Amino acid sequence: MQRRAFLTALSAAFAAPLFSNAALAQETPSAEIILRRLDAAPSRRLRNEERVTVREFKRRPDLRSAAPSINIQSINFAFGSAEIPHSEYRKVRQIARAMEQLLRRRRHAVFLIEGHTDAVGSFESNQILSERRAESLKRVLVQEFLLPARALETVGYGEEYLLVQTQYEEWRNRRVTLRRIDEFVH
Repeated sequence: MQRRAFLTALSAAFAAPLFSNAALAQETPSAEIILRRLDAAPSRRLRNEERVTVREFKRRPDLRSAAPSINIQSINFAFGSAEIPHSEYRKVRQIARAMEQLLRRRRHAVFLIEGHTDAVGSFESNQILSERRAESLKRVLVQEFLLPARALETVGYGEEYLLVQTQYEEWRNRRVTLRRIDEFVH
């Protein structure tokens, strides 16, 4: 009997950190945190003549990394799906609130919604899925939360920018990254 209790306690000790990581993935940052991160100063300033098109910005990791950003890992999509279930709208509401407040402060703010996947599946299918998920978030923000479409750009990077380098399932790689890009594009 003592051995069973020991094994149960041991397995609980190893399971707890895994559960807490999964629980963290379910939590969406508050609107205040999202606002603070997106309203931050860019780590690099561009002169007007150095600004680029949105299309070029999407292809420039150096500019992307300089833009204020936040990773959102809490929006749950069904496996292989790009649709955001209504049960996830309360999480999207936090994003919408932050963007609304920022658009009141900065009328010409532009946000890039980046879709990312883990490395499970083919490169091509992950690329398409990440693009569809970014578009899905934009659609919900515009249609349900009435954000102006002109302020939202999308791009999918598939498995190109993994946070955790692994070919296996990894929840931290399945995310949306929000960037404020208005100081980089013309």
